[in-house]
Amino acid sequence: MAVEGNGEYPTIIGPDAKFKGDLNFEKGVRVIGQFEGTISSKGQLHVAEGARVKADVAAGNIDVEGEIQGNVTAAGKVVLKTSAKLEGDLRTARLEVADGATFIGNCVVGPIDGSKPPAAKPVPPPAPAKEQPAKDEPAHQPQGKKG
Repeated sequence: MAVEGNGEYPTIIGPDAKFKGDLNFEKGVRVIGQFEGTISSKGQLHVAEGARVKADVAAGNIDVEGEIQGNVTAAGKVVLKTSAKLEGDLRTARLEVADGATFIGNCVVGPIDGSKPPAAKPVPPPAPAKEQPAKDEPAHQPQGKKG
């Protein structure tokens, strides 16, 4: 089976490749083989089914079908597919986990650029409840003439 790059993933680490080192890229990378080291990018990372990555990873968006062992940070979205296995701490703006995916570690989901999420609008306290008559008392007592 020939594996070819495309517009979304112009760089591919093939199924027979074992790569160690620092990987930096701008667009997208698909890992089908094995990688060990660090990965840093603003682009898209795809860890294909059967691929094994032992690295700290920082990327724009990350799709995982294979295995990652290491801490993962994504400015955009992390998708853990059914066959995915992630062992390490995860920080991402958005997270999607398919049934069957394995995740072992700590997770923080929310803005990661240092900004805070929009503040919630304060909710006014509820109005005081009107006193309800006791069950034994009639709801309305007629006013009679005094005197």
